[in-house]
Amino acid sequence: MDYPLLNVFLTMLWFFLWIMWIMLLFRVVVDIFRDDTLSGWGKAGWTLTVCVLPFLGVFVYLIARGRGMGQRELRQAQDRERAFRAYVQEAAAEPAAKAPGAKADELGKLAALHDKGAITDAEYERAKSKVLTG
Repeated sequence: MDYPLLNVFLTMLWFFLWIMWIMLLFRVVVDIFRDDTLSGWGKAGWTLTVCVLPFLGVFVYLIARGRGMGQRELRQAQDRERAFRAYVQEAAAEPAAKAPGAKADELGKLAALHDKGAITDAEYERAKSKVLTG
């Protein structure tokens, strides 16, 4: 065992820095392709720069467009949240409007009112046709 403990820690440090670098590189590449304001040539240029000169390309990208990365991520998260809320509201509204027993319950209430004499025959027929068609 000719590998001192400090060298183990330094090796682990370099390994984790390498992993962090790879994650940063992928994040930049993903941001390049997600940006709708960047033209096709711009995307090609940034991708080429990041691939050919990875360290310099990523650092220049972060300096030039770093603030926009956060804003684009925030806008995308807000859009996803808005879409999710709209979907949940739509899904929650559907069962209430199309409940299987809703029409039968309303017809039962109408029949009870008609039997008690609270509504006339004509009102009962009108309300019944409205429930059945709506």
